[in-house]
Amino acid sequence: MTAESTTRRIKRWLGALAAAALVVSLSGCGYNDFQRLDEQTKSAWSEVLNQYQRRADLIPNIVATVKGEAGFEQDTLTKVIEARAKATSIQATPELVNNPQAFQKFQQAQGELSGALSRLLVVSENYPNLRANQGFQDLRVQLEGTENRITVARNRYIQTVQEYNVKARSFPTNLTAMVFSYQPKPNFTVQNEAQISAPPAVDFNKK
Repeated sequence: MTAESTTRRIKRWLGALAAAALVVSLSGCGYNDFQRLDEQTKSAWSEVLNQYQRRADLIPNIVATVKGEAGFEQDTLTKVIEARAKATSIQATPELVNNPQAFQKFQQAQGELSGALSRLLVVSENYPNLRANQGFQDLRVQLEGTENRITVARNRYIQTVQEYNVKARSFPTNLTAMVFSYQPKPNFTVQNEAQISAPPAVDFNKK
């Protein structure tokens, strides 16, 4: 065996050893965990968006039904329409979870839509024809079910982001986060959570 071939074998051996050491070091410093948690947050966020879209799709039918009630408060209806337009105008891509400003704008718009819908359902109690309208009651049930699904999806997102952010801020995994640009992700604020976590409640048996 020549000295040159021996040198090549040693270099290959050292390269394999370095690669193995790199894999071990990446695993130990949390790199693989960041990959896993990042995918989990993306999946959880997609489900939040799916449920918000489901709600947005229900609103035109709700508005159309309410419009059929003579004398219904136009201002209340207009606010729902405007809030939906504002919420759906925001391009809610997966990348939104990495942009705190855009995320805040998105959650504010969704909170305003929740508030407008709640107001509409409360006002609808004053109209016996709407309370007796089976179509409107069915839409209300669908809306309440969607609000509940939004809450579940949002809670799952909150949990996954909390786990991710703890990893991104804790030593020594924060060093890995710094090297690979894994920044903490924005989450729903306490104020926003209190505003939109409770689905609208309407008693259609009220006389």
